[in-house]
Amino acid sequence: MSDESAFTAASHRPTLLAAFAPFLIEPVFTARIWGFHDLRPWFDVVAEGDPIGEAWLTGDHCAVVSGVHKGKRLGEVFGEFYRSMLGPGAPVNESPLLIKVLFAREKLSVQVHPDDALAQKYGFPRGKTECWYALAAEPGAEVAAGVKPGTTLEQIEQGIRGGTLENYLNVLPICKGDMVYVDAGTVHAIWPGAILLETQQNCDLTYRMYDYGRPRELHVEKSLEATRLKTRAGKVAPSELADRTVLLDADYFRVERIAVKGSRSSASLRGDGPPGLAYLFAAEGRGRIAGPDFEPIVLEPRSIAAVPAAAPEFAVQDLNGPGGGLELIRITPSWPARQ
Repeated sequence: MSDESAFTAASHRPTLLAAFAPFLIEPVFTARIWGFHDLRPWFDVVAEGDPIGEAWLTGDHCAVVSGVHKGKRLGEVFGEFYRSMLGPGAPVNESPLLIKVLFAREKLSVQVHPDDALAQKYGFPRGKTECWYALAAEPGAEVAAGVKPGTTLEQIEQGIRGGTLENYLNVLPICKGDMVYVDAGTVHAIWPGAILLETQQNCDLTYRMYDYGRPRELHVEKSLEATRLKTRAGKVAPSELADRTVLLDADYFRVERIAVKGSRSSASLRGDGPPGLAYLFAAEGRGRIAGPDFEPIVLEPRSIAAVPAAAPEFAVQDLNGPGGGLELIRITPSWPARQ
């Protein structure tokens, strides 16, 4: 049976309903020179070698650890069943989003990401627009998103060569619960003090402008080519709805914060939107995803589940007891008109 036929028949076949049930994904922890050796209490992980800077939650090479597809890589599941994962109207046939948790013990490089057109000019399928949601932040934590008004490319290049690039950056204080949008072409930097949930196009293409003297490759010419002096980057005010908080609704992705006390149905999580891929990240608390057509799965704190477009109906249950509560970050792809 083809993927398209499977999507159409899913509502009539219990075995197919189970095949497209929500499933858990195991993170992949990526070494970064600016990261931490001990990720506790966020993850029960202590690095034996190089420090860890990123937990990739939905990378193509992340393993599926529950359900019918257990043991496969996430990219394999999309490759075999992209219509069932994304829905029949999706304009892509692969995993659209990369979601990470970032742990910065030191400053990351000052960098910029290309947009789709520039990435494709150099042989890559897409660029990288992203956003950062602050899961936690220490007093005084800051990030940089964009350059100060009036800054020129010549000044940026001089700042790179002379080590004064930070003087031109638009610096933002960041607190727990803040959302920062960083569209492609934005010069940006992440500094210590915050734990960030990053949602981005499924691309890891980065042009480093300045790296504080670390012995890593810089991409000065391409970074200048990619830079836009004016972008839409910056803090985004949340939009409070009756049943959720919309943290960001932009090209490529929508990010929502949803509180679960007791139980919520999959239809209520989806709201008025059509069925499509969703990721459910447990930002705080524990939960269970259960339905009549599949074995239940438990969302531990900081774990993530993929909900395919063809998923059967289910409920998310709060496992935290009286006074507790499950806080979900629901992330869905969106498709810019230009695609």
